[in-house]
Amino acid sequence: MRAWASNRPDDITALFTDDALYYAEPHREPWRGHAEIVARWLERKDEPGEADFAWRPVCVTDDTGVIQGMTTYPDKTYSNLWVIRFAPDGRCREFTEWWMRHDAR
Repeated sequence: MRAWASNRPDDITALFTDDALYYAEPHREPWRGHAEIVARWLERKDEPGEADFAWRPVCVTDDTGVIQGMTTYPDKTYSNLWVIRFAPDGRCREFTEWWMRHDAR
């Protein structure tokens, strides 16, 4: 949450292993390593206070976490599902996100 709220490169980098893979969409090429993950994150960043985020763990093991979340902006809401694969030191080695915009009706 700190990295999302601050958008500071050091906070983002601290989450991931040096060779981490970040799949912004499940079947696309991933962002690879700190430099690309930070750069692409900052291209898509939310400004502090721009959105609210609520989350809950669905399943957590020693090396994998599945998180369900909801991101609410003033004009739109997204459901999120994240699969996070952890390195032994607790940092993320692979992150895959699925997101779906809620119907405006």
